[in-house]
Amino acid sequence: MFKDFAKESFRFTLFKWAEELDSVGRIQDLFDCYEQALEVFPADEVILNSMGEHLFRMGFRDEAAGHFHKALKLRPDYPEARENFYRVANWLVERWHFLMLNDHGRNRKYQQAIQKAVQSGCNTVLDIGTGTGILGMCAKKAGAAEVYACELSKTMYELACEVVTANGMDGCIKILHKKSLEMEVPTDIPHRVSLVVTETVDAGLFGEGIIESLIHAWHHLLLPPKTDESEFGEESTTGRVIPAGATVFGMAVECLEIRRHHRLCVTEVGGLSMAEAGKLCSPVSCSSEPDDSMEPYTTERLSRLPRGYRPLTEPFTALTIDFNNVQELEGLSSREGQEVRLPVTQEGELDALAVWFQLHLDEESSLSTGPQEDTCWEQAIYPVHSNNSFVLKPKDELIVEVSCRDAYLRLSSVAVLRDGQKIHLDKRLDSQYSENPFPNLNPEAELCSALACLQTNQSQSEDFCMLECSEMALLNNQDYHQSFCSALAKLMSKLKVKYQNHAVESDSAVSTLGSSLLYVLDVSEGFSLLSLIAASHGQVKAYSSMEKKKQQEVLKRLARSNGISEEHLEFWLNNMEDEQGMLQRPSREKLWSAIILDCVETCGLIRQKLMEKASLARCLLEEGGQIFPDKIIVYGMLVESDTLLLESAVQGQEPTLGFNIAPFINQFTVSIPAKSTMSQIKLACDLFLFCKGPKIHLKCVNVQATSAGRITAIPFWYHIYLDQEISVSTLSQNSHWKQAAVVLQQPIEVRAGDWVSLAVKLHKSTISVSVHIQDTPAQMDC
Repeated sequence: MFKDFAKESFRFTLFKWAEELDSVGRIQDLFDCYEQALEVFPADEVILNSMGEHLFRMGFRDEAAGHFHKALKLRPDYPEARENFYRVANWLVERWHFLMLNDHGRNRKYQQAIQKAVQSGCNTVLDIGTGTGILGMCAKKAGAAEVYACELSKTMYELACEVVTANGMDGCIKILHKKSLEMEVPTDIPHRVSLVVTETVDAGLFGEGIIESLIHAWHHLLLPPKTDESEFGEESTTGRVIPAGATVFGMAVECLEIRRHHRLCVTEVGGLSMAEAGKLCSPVSCSSEPDDSMEPYTTERLSRLPRGYRPLTEPFTALTIDFNNVQELEGLSSREGQEVRLPVTQEGELDALAVWFQLHLDEESSLSTGPQEDTCWEQAIYPVHSNNSFVLKPKDELIVEVSCRDAYLRLSSVAVLRDGQKIHLDKRLDSQYSENPFPNLNPEAELCSALACLQTNQSQSEDFCMLECSEMALLNNQDYHQSFCSALAKLMSKLKVKYQNHAVESDSAVSTLGSSLLYVLDVSEGFSLLSLIAASHGQVKAYSSMEKKKQQEVLKRLARSNGISEEHLEFWLNNMEDEQGMLQRPSREKLWSAIILDCVETCGLIRQKLMEKASLARCLLEEGGQIFPDKIIVYGMLVESDTLLLESAVQGQEPTLGFNIAPFINQFTVSIPAKSTMSQIKLACDLFLFCKGPKIHLKCVNVQATSAGRITAIPFWYHIYLDQEISVSTLSQNSHWKQAAVVLQQPIEVRAGDWVSLAVKLHKSTISVSVHIQDTPAQMDC
């Protein structure tokens, strides 16, 4: 009784003390306090949620998500925990788990291959990276005498244990919370196994570490492989792997959607010349030499990209690998890079190499991840980063280098053969540069040329700056920047007139404008040119919240090249001891003329604590000053989308391969997955949901279905009004924002003409929608 009485005071004291410890950097003491608090109140959802927030901020995302999930189990209607959980649920159970479990063809082929192997004598099995435990359960169901499994993710390990117990196999399958590379015989398993099953492959085949794990398995966990000398009937004394191997394919493509996310495509942004920006590109870059700061590829589902793609070459075989040959696995990283010549079949701009593979489960069965296949797989994308676009033409030959020096599959476009000349794509200064096919017979000239190239390369290295893919897409969005340019110009002009009128009215000998600057603060997340665009309007001192030194250097270079004094550009966080102090006066005597808030996250959700920031920002504005944006209006539509259903939860009433998995993994379903594009059927006209304001919003909206179908989701987007006239839509074709959606747990059947009522609720940054059919139109607002 006393504990319940003291709970509120206990929480208040804990949170205040945690703030103090955080402010002085005593992080371990902070978490010790929370651990002790949870010993006193182990089932307190508020303390669990608060600890999760601290963990997330410190970068411990998986642990944070676990605390949010525990808080929701204790109190399902707790909005703060649900909002936090939505944002980190992918760290608990990644969305591809749902896609794979919904891919019936993939599941069935794996089950059949495992059943054949077990029936041929492989009766001891290890499932590496078990996930939900489905492949291990397939082995046990097929009659394997012993089944072991390992899983590194704590959440997935616990989920697999639950699933195995629920399917009556507890004690029949030993699951270890461990990486397979750390497993040993007899410490973890009593003896070597005769079969390893795994699907630790990503879109680029090797990205999940399958090569390293299989080499270790062959040396430490698996029986020796079958050889030509093995006698008939000795299958049980040899080891094997499912999948048995793979063939990797690739082709060159033109794709505007890929291009705008990975390299600068414009020469001017918001009136600023980008000529001196230096080398800007995404963190996805393929090189035969490993670079820890870069990812070798990204992933896309080519068949669903907006505006599509164009193949520029025929598909080619990039690599074949036998997972049952340990010597081949070990030799993969030491293989020399192989050059492949690809005849160009269509004219187009070279934007990327697209890669997929055929996974050979055994001698008879395989899975394809190709762009034309209806599977759970995306394709690996190796973007081209050259600032100068290069158009391939029929009769050209594209030279591609394929390597695996660090157990990652790496493909890079090296050069183009055109009319007998080799054009180096990574070294050329423009599209006309070509290599002289004859050697330089003047050693001195050759040395001078080499030194010049070295000097150029050093300069380019200094000017190199890496941006996130979404930041590149934003930089390429001219409409977005032009809208801000126009809105800022209107505001600056209005304030300058106000100052001039004030000077005249006060009969000031010195113009107030001449002795005073307008102050603009840009608190956009990540790389933003808005502060520089504001400073370009003259008599403006702009403050940027950009933190990364390389990105600050880009802004300084652009300021110099566009005639903006460096005195008129300042990096606000450089002077802040704490990010929390960002929203304050520019100086003791001054207030802000404009504050630019970043209101929508790239994933399509409203940014957390936006309204708190907006309320504080209003107190820091001078008279006549403005917050950007002025308001946000949320729109949505009713759609039928199987894609969103398959990504959000395991579908159907039937157990997956006869196993009860859905109730356990569907606990981690979130109703707002982020999507940049989706396959959908529109069932109603666009509908206005609400205008973003400082309070909790609850609104009833009613809309008439325009066609028959199943309502499975409500995608939503925003019209961001910078002022009363100028707006930016997150749904635009060149948007850097993805589109979010509320996915219904149970689809609703509608006929054309039916009235659909939506109860839309906005709590802080989370949008929830409940839907039902009615006979007549309902009152529009609750």
